[in-house]
Amino acid sequence: METNGNGRNGLAPKIGLFPLTNIVVANMIGAGIFTTSGLLMRDLGNPLVMLGLWAVGGLIALCGALSYGELGAAIPRAGGEYAFLSELYHPLLGFLSGWVSFFVGFSAPIAASAIGFSEYFSRAFPGLFQAGLFPAAVEGVVFKKAWACLVILLFTAIHARGIELGAKVQNVLTVSKVLLIGGLVVAGLASGNGHWSNLVQGAAFHADFAGWKSAGLALMWIMFAYSGWNASAYIGSEVRDPARNLPRSLILGTGIVLLLYGGLNVFYLYAVPPAEMSGVISVGGLAAGKLFGSSFERVLSVFISFALFSSLSAFIILGPRVYYSMARDGYFFRSVAKIHPVLGAPSRSVLLQGLISIVIVLSGSFDQILTYMGFSLGVFPLFAVLGVFKLRKRGIVAFRMPGYPVAPVVYLFAGTAILVLGFLHSPGPSGVALLTVAAGIPAFFFFRNKYKVMDAKEP
Repeated sequence: METNGNGRNGLAPKIGLFPLTNIVVANMIGAGIFTTSGLLMRDLGNPLVMLGLWAVGGLIALCGALSYGELGAAIPRAGGEYAFLSELYHPLLGFLSGWVSFFVGFSAPIAASAIGFSEYFSRAFPGLFQAGLFPAAVEGVVFKKAWACLVILLFTAIHARGIELGAKVQNVLTVSKVLLIGGLVVAGLASGNGHWSNLVQGAAFHADFAGWKSAGLALMWIMFAYSGWNASAYIGSEVRDPARNLPRSLILGTGIVLLLYGGLNVFYLYAVPPAEMSGVISVGGLAAGKLFGSSFERVLSVFISFALFSSLSAFIILGPRVYYSMARDGYFFRSVAKIHPVLGAPSRSVLLQGLISIVIVLSGSFDQILTYMGFSLGVFPLFAVLGVFKLRKRGIVAFRMPGYPVAPVVYLFAGTAILVLGFLHSPGPSGVALLTVAAGIPAFFFFRNKYKVMDAKEP
């Protein structure tokens, strides 16, 4: 495999287990856990079923993390699915995964996290979003977008300076977020102001077609909240001892988040009866208000905005490694493959992603993209996990996952079921997702003819 003396794929291996695990945790804990439980309760009506589905979603994510651990140890390259699929199948399949990641997988979540940050931050500090220069409705939108763009610019500048500085910032953000979540759960459950009887209230679950369909739809939302379990695989080229650290980071990070999500949902249910929780998006604020008083809602708004801050930072670290790998292989704009001579980072790739994210923030179209994001990004991990069997057949094993072959089979079955259900439930957004993938096919041949042919002609 090609290197230039600075490490695998031109990126120096500088990241150890602790920051690598932090990146996984930060990438997973975002808006999903703070917004979906009330919607799930509306559709399910049963607290224990909801808790069970959160546990099932965590186990599916853990099966995916185990599979990616084996893949990442055997193919320690930047790019995640792009690297795996290009090597195991064909460069076209790898390109399509990177193509979707460029528009949907990273830029849109960065934009969404930035706007989510500004929304929650404006609830905590409304004075920072009011200057009296425009009508109140217009001014609110303008200032929220301005703050969102400012946050993207700030973290783009940080991560353009290299993985070492970015990892240090990410360590602080992630450790603080985990401590805050743990503290919130412990303080809430210890307050004595909630009711454990809330967990056994609500409607009975009916194991008929309608009931299982509701459970399947709920699991789709839950898997959105767990997305990011494969995060450290995207920076495989920069991991020290990847055969050891990369699998451990995926398993540890996913396990930590599974426990935190379980604790938060118990906190919600302890605080709020199912009937009051049903359909409430800002369920965290509702729970905090019930247990600690309305004044604590402002504190929690700051906390959630902080959590989104950390997630945004993690996305900005990961995405550029995909585009960098694509460009280095001749399947994207050549300038994106440039490594900064002093900082040792794919700075141009970081800046390009930041620009795209800001465009999405300003256009206001990020919500439409997020509607079909789950379907778009659910396809390629299935091919990647299936690749574990190809690795075993070829005898390429740097790390043997525990639970083989059950773990990859469980992930493949569950992931396929979720995609089918998603298409049947929302054929419009799912169809647009398929069109997005299809649009990458001519793009692949354009870049291949432009750059790969050029490389062949160079002496």
